Amino acid sequence: MSRRGQRVQDARGYVLHASAWRETSLIVQGFTREHGCVALVAKGAKRPYSVLRPILATFQPLSLSWSGAAEVRTLVRAESCGVRLLDGRAMMSGWYMNELILRLLAREDPHPGVFDAYEAALDELADPRRRPPAGALRRFEWLLLDETGYGQEGEPPDFEDDGGEPMLRRRLRERLDALLETPLRTRKVLMDLQRY
Repeated sequence: MSRRGQRVQDARGYVLHASAWRETSLIVQGFTREHGCVALVAKGAKRPYSVLRPILATFQPLSLSWSGAAEVRTLVRAESCGVRLLDGRAMMSGWYMNELILRLLAREDPHPGVFDAYEAALDELADPRRRPPAGALRRFEWLLLDETGYGQEGEPPDFEDDGGEPMLRRRLRERLDALLETPLRTRKVLMDLQRY
């Protein structure tokens, strides 16, 4: 990478979280298909007449452009690519998915499958004829665990079947118990690295 840093144009993405930074700016945690989770500073986004202020909303598809070489890049432009309305339980489910992505995915590690599943889950949650959000959430959780290396072997269950939830939880708990019983290899890895 050059000294000037990376410049990305029109990456399709979403705002997962935004927090105040200084007097007029925001730090935006974005999620894009090609670049994964990215931290962006949106300068002046808190000003009353900022063009970014109404656009940087969660759950809305965006076209994001940024530049910079630091860990937190500078948001150059954001454009809306549609409107998706979530309310009540659907919005809480969306916040839950955002939190999972922020906690489980490494920064700037693209996961196109997770991005597509996130988008599909948001579309399902925004559908006014939707069923309860449990099926969309289970499907997203299953794929997220699979993409991050904690998935289950075998065929995925029927996520729309209400009787399948206890079975899914039992399978995930068994997998977690197996992981907890397996000793960590951290010390061995560190010792191996010291030899180099």
